[in-house]
Amino acid sequence: MNQLSTPDFSQFKLRVNIKTPVENVYKAWATSAGLTSWFAAASFTDEDGNIRPADVPAQTNDHYRLQLSCEGVDAHGTGKVLQANGKNIFSFTFSKGCPVSISIYPEHGETIVELFESKLPTDSDTIQRHYVGDSKGWIFFLTNLKSVLEGGLDLRNKNEAIGNVITG
Repeated sequence: MNQLSTPDFSQFKLRVNIKTPVENVYKAWATSAGLTSWFAAASFTDEDGNIRPADVPAQTNDHYRLQLSCEGVDAHGTGKVLQANGKNIFSFTFSKGCPVSISIYPEHGETIVELFESKLPTDSDTIQRHYVGDSKGWIFFLTNLKSVLEGGLDLRNKNEAIGNVITG
């Protein structure tokens, strides 16, 4: 008899395939111009507080700031770059300070982006707001990353008059 295993709500992993070189995906994660094109307005600052130019990749120990506008509400987030190898690994702190690791690698002629968010607290509020909420958000934004890099179409809702839609 098979027993159902208890889900591990402290982490999740998502993968998306994208038809573009690894280098393009890395720039989309590690530069403020790249992040702004598919995720949120972003800036990176070095350890001395100097803002990195939009097309210069972030380095390990840099800090970031994200500015999100969604349905008339402006929100921002800040965090730290935990690892940036300049090629295919980019990790940073995200909601509740939890690490998000991005691995980018070729597979069967395409590029895989693997997102792994871990160390999420497992209380019921965190499971609802962060395990469920973050994973849903990342699914949309990974889809948007694929769309932007493969065809240039940004799926985010730019019409502030339209609310309650899934397109962040």
